[in-house]
Amino acid sequence: MPASPRGGDRLPAYALFAGVLAAAGLPIYLHAPKFFFDQYGVGLGALGSVLFGLRLFDVIQDPVLGWLSGVLERRRRRAVALVGVVMAAAMVGLFAIAPPIAPLAWFALTLGLLFTAFSFLTITFYAQGVEKAGRNPGMGHVRLAAWRETGALIGVCLAAVAPTLLGGLSPQPFALFAVVFAIAALVAIVAMRPEWRATGADTRPAFRAILADPGARRLLWIAFANAAPVAVTSTLFLFFVEYRLEAPGLEGPLLLLFFLAAAISAPLWGWAAVRCGLRRAMLAGMVMAICSFTGAAFLGAGDVVPFALICVASGAALGADMTLLPAAFSAHVGSGTGNPGQAFGLWNFVSKFTLAFAAVTVLPALDAAGLSSDRPAGDEALLALSLLYAVLPCALKLIAVWLLVSSREIAALDAATGDARD
Repeated sequence: MPASPRGGDRLPAYALFAGVLAAAGLPIYLHAPKFFFDQYGVGLGALGSVLFGLRLFDVIQDPVLGWLSGVLERRRRRAVALVGVVMAAAMVGLFAIAPPIAPLAWFALTLGLLFTAFSFLTITFYAQGVEKAGRNPGMGHVRLAAWRETGALIGVCLAAVAPTLLGGLSPQPFALFAVVFAIAALVAIVAMRPEWRATGADTRPAFRAILADPGARRLLWIAFANAAPVAVTSTLFLFFVEYRLEAPGLEGPLLLLFFLAAAISAPLWGWAAVRCGLRRAMLAGMVMAICSFTGAAFLGAGDVVPFALICVASGAALGADMTLLPAAFSAHVGSGTGNPGQAFGLWNFVSKFTLAFAAVTVLPALDAAGLSSDRPAGDEALLALSLLYAVLPCALKLIAVWLLVSSREIAALDAATGDARD
């Protein structure tokens, strides 16, 4: 970590809460579609359509939840506790309870509840981080972000490999994972309870003002373009390992390697932003991601060791994505760009819409190419899998590089994180 927590900082509580939230976010896109694909035979096209529909609902939901987070800020402890229980129950329903209705409908219902709870808690959590960093000038947004995002990455690591690790303890590892998650969520809620404070921000709708700000708008565009490649590769990771590499059973160790590299690199990217500037650090992370995606395009059956090296490089690049941009946006919001809750409602929407984009494009494309659970993958399906997993992310990441390099707002973006260099 960049610094040890001083008395009253309670940064470990932020790391724990971030870890629980992260375990309910990205890993669910890794596990849930394939779980319902394998367990209940639900088609990839149908799963992709449901995921996209849920994210379209977030077009309305996330900004509204941002406004609601501001309205409830004086009752945040109770609101967070209630919504946290809903999130835990939805996870148990998704993985530990056999669908009492049609599997696709149960998938949509439980995942919808999970995502709604996740959205409200994430928006409230990041808005509280803005308030905390502003209340403690010596802390800085980058230091808080390093603790928070490192905790999130550790949570992702654990959630990504938990079903594999728990397979030796239970014949139903996903059910056990859901129960463990629910317990961890309750512990995190208790640990963060003293931190929920009113920010004093204006709770009137301010989305137009936030979007009218050039710096905030530029950060949102960069976040979208930069996160889309990660969404694509996350959605396809399990399929790539099983069908392209022909290495079923190694998904867990490779995922652990990927997310451990991200967790270890996160505080190092914060240090790099302090020493070299945010723009250079972000650009270095993007270039590293492009190089790793390019290498994956040439892999085939049995290329596990080269893919493991790619997992390390792409995981380190993910550490930059998860640390630097949220710190920049937090600092920009903290400088007076609208209500923090509403601002992170927009940020949350952008982050999750990339996953919707991935679900509605790559899963139906694989389905159309002939990938099915009841027959071996053909050459057409394998080619489509390689192109979607490796080539498409490169193209998307190049757009993010162009936005970062060509933007006239970069000076404002760097100024927004000036505390990182103090």
